[in-house]
Amino acid sequence: MKKNLLSVLVLALVLVNVILSAVMMFSVLSTNKKTAALVNSVASILNLETEKTGGEEQQEVPMSDLAFWNLEGKMTIPLKNVEGDDGKPHFIVLDGVAFSMNTKEKGYKTYGEDVTAGNYASVIMDQITSVVSQHTVEECTNDFDAIKDEILKEVKTLFDKEFIYGIAISGRQVQ
Repeated sequence: MKKNLLSVLVLALVLVNVILSAVMMFSVLSTNKKTAALVNSVASILNLETEKTGGEEQQEVPMSDLAFWNLEGKMTIPLKNVEGDDGKPHFIVLDGVAFSMNTKEKGYKTYGEDVTAGNYASVIMDQITSVVSQHTVEECTNDFDAIKDEILKEVKTLFDKEFIYGIAISGRQVQ
């Protein structure tokens, strides 16, 4: 009789354990789903901030569809002086500025030959000078990629938005 009573007690405890485990599992799963949704929403917000600003995503263009144009000569551009600076005028020397153009875009058919012939060189150099001259020595030294993106955006506004694909600056020297 004691063995049967003990077996019934063990069986009741196992049944209570299974029920409590099931209750705990459902409560943990619902909390886990809410946590996963929160993490996904935070991750999507952070992912949006790492993309290029302006809401436009640049699509990849195969190398066979690109044409390149190099600006001839060096460009010496005065930089913006800030208060507390050493008082001396600072310059940046850009050497080897090149633009890549998407030959499959309609703007290339309109402007491509003129750009590669250098007909717009002075206008493009003026855009580069106006963008770079608004920045300080520290900005040119620490975050030149952002300045390159800004130059690219300004040059794109001169022509067709998708016509100019990229910019490459092979040498720069801050003085």
